Amino acid sequence: MQTNLKLHHRYCLFICALILVMMPACQTQPQENQPEETEIKYQNIVLIIGDDHSANVLGTYGNDIIKTPNLDRMASRGVQFNRAYANAPLCSASRQSFLTGLYPHAAGVTLLTTPFPEEKITLADHLENYGYTSAIIGKNHFNNQLNHGFDSKIERSDYNEQLASTDVAQVPDTIATRPPWKPFRDPARVWLNADMLPGDQYDEYDIGTWYAKQANAFLEEHRDDPFLLWVGFHEPHSPFNFPVEYRNRYQPDELPYPEGSAEDDRWIPEVFSNLTEEERKGIIASYYTSVEYLDKNVGLILDKLEALGLEENTLVIYIGDHGYLLNNHKRFEKHMMWEPAVRAPLIVQGGDQLEAGKKIDALVEYVDLVPTMLEATHLPPIEGLQGKSLMPIIQET
Repeated sequence: MQTNLKLHHRYCLFICALILVMMPACQTQPQENQPEETEIKYQNIVLIIGDDHSANVLGTYGNDIIKTPNLDRMASRGVQFNRAYANAPLCSASRQSFLTGLYPHAAGVTLLTTPFPEEKITLADHLENYGYTSAIIGKNHFNNQLNHGFDSKIERSDYNEQLASTDVAQVPDTIATRPPWKPFRDPARVWLNADMLPGDQYDEYDIGTWYAKQANAFLEEHRDDPFLLWVGFHEPHSPFNFPVEYRNRYQPDELPYPEGSAEDDRWIPEVFSNLTEEERKGIIASYYTSVEYLDKNVGLILDKLEALGLEENTLVIYIGDHGYLLNNHKRFEKHMMWEPAVRAPLIVQGGDQLEAGKKIDALVEYVDLVPTMLEATHLPPIEGLQGKSLMPIIQET
């Protein structure tokens, strides 16, 4: 009996010792559905989107003609992905894909006019569970009246209402401005702005500037709260908008002019077939001007983040929703999986937590953005995400 008691006592001591050894290891295991800890951590997220913005028309991507000092500065302070690709060459399908972290078919939007399904979980829906305040400003392409998780939504109709009640400076009749945008109803030279005409507003009252001001007002109001700010500019989408002050910035003959090949001729959509070389070059010049105007407005937001002291705890991402053909294959559009239509900018800024000026050549997708933002903020993933976080690539030395 005494021998059995001694054996039992030793067995109990062994089990106790084993538990003490294992406890630290158990405590360091991440909880289920929790991301592994990273060295980098942010509180806030800002995503800024250019519409139809080709990576080929950005200074930091090697274009030495376009003037994009603010986006170039953003890349010099952060991380630039050289081979980032949209998951659809179409506005609505691409946008709802990178808002959900799902491929377009899984997000439920594959056509331009498809309404975004209400039941799909967006990044804004998910962050609401963790005390985040969110706003989507500018183009959203939801194709419905829902907010899809965002606490506030500001769009073109709000701008038009504000403009109607504002005493704006009138552009004199001596300055020619663009007619109303009527794509596919007017000749292509008109709705693609081959005459390089500005809109009918000065910069102070133009829609892109107004969106940037709304974004900055949100930053002012929520500077002390965890927030998600989603800003979708209309530029440089056709009609390649820019205000009066930006006219005559680029000379058409001085810009890159892809000529395509004879093999393209039989596939050119009829709407583009009658454009002259002079008109095609004018369209490219309008696009370049619109990009420069977009860059100015991105700079307004970046400057506000710096002025509010939010640079170190805010992850800022700039993308185009996809690329654009600027006479590549003799077309002006996206709509196909050609390189210029799906390759687009991806620039990440995050203060001193990121390696300044880092350029990454790994092939990445926009469906990776939601997982990246969640890991960067140390928040749990959304169930069923199809992208992968880019944080491991960003942190590689």
